[in-house]
Amino acid sequence: MNLIEAIILGIIQGLTEFLPVSSSGHLELAKVILGDNSLPEDSLTFTVVLHFATALSTMVIFRKEIAEIFKGLFQFKWNDELKFSLKIIASMIPAVFIGLFFEEELESFFGGQIVLVGFMLIITALLLLFADRAKNTDKKVTFFSAIIIGVSQALAMMPGISRSGATISTSVLLGIDRTRAARFSFLMVVPLIFGKIGKDLMGGSISFQGDQILTFGAGFIAAFVAGLFACKWMISLVKKSKLWYFSLYCFIVGVIAISVSLI
Repeated sequence: MNLIEAIILGIIQGLTEFLPVSSSGHLELAKVILGDNSLPEDSLTFTVVLHFATALSTMVIFRKEIAEIFKGLFQFKWNDELKFSLKIIASMIPAVFIGLFFEEELESFFGGQIVLVGFMLIITALLLLFADRAKNTDKKVTFFSAIIIGVSQALAMMPGISRSGATISTSVLLGIDRTRAARFSFLMVVPLIFGKIGKDLMGGSISFQGDQILTFGAGFIAAFVAGLFACKWMISLVKKSKLWYFSLYCFIVGVIAISVSLI
């Protein structure tokens, strides 16, 4: 992977992390198109680095909300901030379970599995289509709905299933207000990403060769900047109920990916 390819992949990650089209799926497709022959472990490491960049962009966009959450936590009162934090923790349980007990199986999917990515993109398209037609979305996130949304997030660890698409769609189908759904979706992934990076650093599974630092750094910056733009854009799109555009896009890309692989 050269510098230009890393920047391209970073931009793709930054845009598709927040837009409901599957960042992991698009990264795998882009790697194949660019001829990236990285080992699955190296490919996953680069993916984690890019996810870290978009997690930071999320924190920048929602810095006021995050500050309010921490402020509420240290008041040691049963307030809205504490409840919201506990709901975030509850939503993390399914993904943490999958990450701890099925890590090796998960890593095997990140290595040019284009047919799998294609089918998962079609599933994402169906989720977005159903969510776009949902009515009566005026509820708040409850502890029960947080766990259900967390299950969607765990399933979205598969390349091709959009994390934001799955979690926002699930939220909307549960009747949750679209703005609250987007906010919860973007914030719930931040602790998981930092937890994943911490686990990998302690376990030694994330390492950089000397010639990788520059390329990984360039990808990181590109993903961070693109993420800032995409996060704001996605919140606006969810409010306007424009998810069917992305449903059509995911379906087309999924069909093309499957067709090209089979041919």
